[in-house]
Amino acid sequence: MPGTNRITLSGRITGLDALRYTPAGVALLDFRIAHESEQAEAGGKRQVRLEVACLAAEREARLLAAAPLGAEVEIEGFLAPRGRSSRQPVLHVISFAFV
Repeated sequence: MPGTNRITLSGRITGLDALRYTPAGVALLDFRIAHESEQAEAGGKRQVRLEVACLAAEREARLLAAAPLGAEVEIEGFLAPRGRSSRQPVLHVISFAFV
């Protein structure tokens, strides 16, 4: 079942969990970003404010773990469920840049 699942989102880091490691030694970081923007919808303008749960692995996890709260980032990634029995989405980071 092919499909597109690619997200680019900018925002401010609002929460950083402790860097953790899988049993295989892969570094993981759970964090949150707050996004604010104005979007065009149905011929009008809509204010968008939301907070998104994110997950970074390896290099990205280690770099983001050292970032201060409030740092502005632009993230590229994909959405996946939080866990096997969950439908709650998490943005998995493929790459990011501080802005």
